[in-house]
Amino acid sequence: MAAFDVLIRGGEVIDGAGNPRTRADVGISGGRIAAIGDLAGSEAAEVVDATGRVVTPGLIDVHAHTDLAAELPDQYMAIKTASLLQGVTTEVSGNCGFTPYPRRAERQEEFRSYLSGLFAEERGGFESYAKYREAVGDLNLAVNLAPLVGHGSIRAGVMGMDDRPPTDEELNQMRAAADRAFSEGSFGLSSGLIYTPGVFGDTSEVAALAKVAGDHGRPYATHMRDESDRVIEALEEALRIGREGGTGVEISHHKLAGRNNWGRSGETLGLLQAARDAGVDVTIDVYPYTAGSTYLAAALPPWANSGGAASLLERLADPATRERIGKEVAAGSDEWQTLVDKVGWESVVIATSKGHPQYEGWSVAAIGEELGVEPFEAACELLLGDPKLLMIIHMMDEADVQQILSADFAMIGSDGVPTPGKPHPRIAGCFAKVLGHYSRDLGLFSLEEAVRKMTSLPADRFNLGDRGLVAEGKIADLVVVDPATVIDKATYESPLDAPTGIPAVLLGGQVAVRNGVDTGLRVGAVLEPS
Repeated sequence: MAAFDVLIRGGEVIDGAGNPRTRADVGISGGRIAAIGDLAGSEAAEVVDATGRVVTPGLIDVHAHTDLAAELPDQYMAIKTASLLQGVTTEVSGNCGFTPYPRRAERQEEFRSYLSGLFAEERGGFESYAKYREAVGDLNLAVNLAPLVGHGSIRAGVMGMDDRPPTDEELNQMRAAADRAFSEGSFGLSSGLIYTPGVFGDTSEVAALAKVAGDHGRPYATHMRDESDRVIEALEEALRIGREGGTGVEISHHKLAGRNNWGRSGETLGLLQAARDAGVDVTIDVYPYTAGSTYLAAALPPWANSGGAASLLERLADPATRERIGKEVAAGSDEWQTLVDKVGWESVVIATSKGHPQYEGWSVAAIGEELGVEPFEAACELLLGDPKLLMIIHMMDEADVQQILSADFAMIGSDGVPTPGKPHPRIAGCFAKVLGHYSRDLGLFSLEEAVRKMTSLPADRFNLGDRGLVAEGKIADLVVVDPATVIDKATYESPLDAPTGIPAVLLGGQVAVRNGVDTGLRVGAVLEPS
């Protein structure tokens, strides 16, 4: 009669590899899966009843910005536990080129300005990945972290926010910073090529850092240079960077932004499938919503953001420069990804604003009407109060979202930004929405396939070998899901509402969610690549 620490009894196991579910109990000892099968008569210190439910590997969020979410005050506990209550046990953080490391002492203030808005912590970052890992490892993490290192942060640490190519010496310093991060355990390189200063880096610069990632066997994850009119060119650039870097490519939050690009997902997925058929190691991630979320300042031309937030404020305060910015925003451009001209200010909603919290949840068009000014002028006033404010922008087509979700090389990433205010509901609803609405209700794919997209596929991509499968010997990060009732509850009006139908989550063999409620267990860790 075997004795386990925890016994999950009576459920059907979905192993994460895409195989059909099987009726089996799961016994856990010492934080790992010790046995799978008919364990009737076995004893355990705690028994989790999974009758009528499925048992899956802990879900992996491949696109998170939770590098410092654990530093939020406890009044924001709903943000800190939003992933866990969906069944997420590991988050790949450090996406879009933004990481709170590595910074150099001489660039500390610029680095602080660069990070503010996205992360709760504003002390100026950490000089290295190792320093970050040491600090965050003591923060009682709700879930595990698998952090990337950001091209934008590396560039900001070496060059600040300047719009120019690096000197040979600066590029060597950037390579050295990347090499140190990977040597210390960072899981890959990320880029955000619409954001300052990442937007100022050309293809060869990013490829040089991707080569360092490739030498360490780590992938390159990219928020591409354009997800709108020039999406094909941006995809080709990402594939080129992967080829020159000798590394795998992850296309972050793949989308087709702007009404004039709706319906092009067949074209982009076809390009990616052809690359895969030719032997290119490329995958994508996607969130199940037709709205994105990012800095409002990202809707302005890159030159307006050159030099950082202080320089942006100076430009917005100058009437002639503000007028020039407004004309470029309205006209669009073939040189940088434009957003507002594709969807209109009525589709741009304020998510988080320190300077004008009363307008959180309002569209910029509505704010302009309230203030009696044109929407662009309202946007400028908002930015003058908080140059790092976040927006939600409704810009994608549901048919494209569904087609991208259905690609067999697509995994799921929330792109959740853990900030107060009215953040995008994907932070609390992404995974439950895929399991409930898209898999069960719409039948886009089986529950087994949905789980594969959230477990073994990301585990393979990001070198998380001890996770991603329900198999003997694997770490016991596990989720119990009620397939009949699982569904997201988060909305744009109430974005932090927890999902239903996820009664239990185990982290390292310990129960972190019981009866759908956070137990207060805080045993998450900053992981190491396998």
